[in-house]
Amino acid sequence: MVLLRPWGPIHDRGEGKGFHVSEHPWWLEWKTTTVQGRRASYGEAGRGTPFVFLHGWGLRDRTYQRALSRLARLGVRVLAPSLPGFEGTATLPHDRFDLPGFADWVAEFMSAVGVDDGYYLGGHSFGGGVAIQTAHDHGERCELLVLVNSIGGAVWKHGEGEVEYLTDRPLWDWGIHFPQDVTGRRERWVVAPVVVQDALRNIVRDPVGFWRVGSIARHANLLPELEQLRSRGLPIAVLWGDEDAILPAASLDAIVTAIGHDAHIVEGTHTWLLADPDRFGEVMTNIVGVAERARLERLWPPPPAE
Repeated sequence: MVLLRPWGPIHDRGEGKGFHVSEHPWWLEWKTTTVQGRRASYGEAGRGTPFVFLHGWGLRDRTYQRALSRLARLGVRVLAPSLPGFEGTATLPHDRFDLPGFADWVAEFMSAVGVDDGYYLGGHSFGGGVAIQTAHDHGERCELLVLVNSIGGAVWKHGEGEVEYLTDRPLWDWGIHFPQDVTGRRERWVVAPVVVQDALRNIVRDPVGFWRVGSIARHANLLPELEQLRSRGLPIAVLWGDEDAILPAASLDAIVTAIGHDAHIVEGTHTWLLADPDRFGEVMTNIVGVAERARLERLWPPPPAE
């Protein structure tokens, strides 16, 4: 039986009334595969163009069940891996524990699950940074990049003629703003319990890796990579919660400057897509629709006019 909670389905192996996830094709089903010779966990739902979505720091693929079910309804094949070091997926070797190493892993994950043609790529928070790096390093077949309150903007705040970077932001300032972000109006009862649960689970599982990922996020400056992706002509959509207390507005401004167009601003904090999956689905409807039309035109261009 599947019991619905505000943050998604919880599986009960016992008998009883209810429905199974397999009866609802838009709910992610949890699977495992082998990537770089190690175990990897991922969720999958839907059919159509592959859309690989990468989760944020301290979270996991299952955290996004409700949001990604809306995405699967749009006619794409959603693939949501737990990134290395997070639940169900083996960590990276010490010498590959950096953004390029994560990007290499994502590229090999896609090969392992049969993504061998054009695909879409997206990510939230830390996952957005990994998505940027993956599109930059392995993005020959990537046809759309979606960044949801993503790291990579690097900028903390603008001073008088000076720029301060996120690496200069005191850790105590991050600590003060984190509870504020996950206890917003919508997030208080929906997001806070699952964020805390997932974070504690991942800390216990791999405390060193957990904090190393946090350090990568703080130091990530992916503005040059975004500028290169822009020059390649890759469509990039940036979605941003206007009450984000984790990543400041200056970081968003830097990303917008790098990609050359505005972001889509929504009401909510850093984790708005978890608190309001319906809104995420609404926003993604237009983005995916445009990408699908462009993809069809590339695959089946209209005949030349006589």
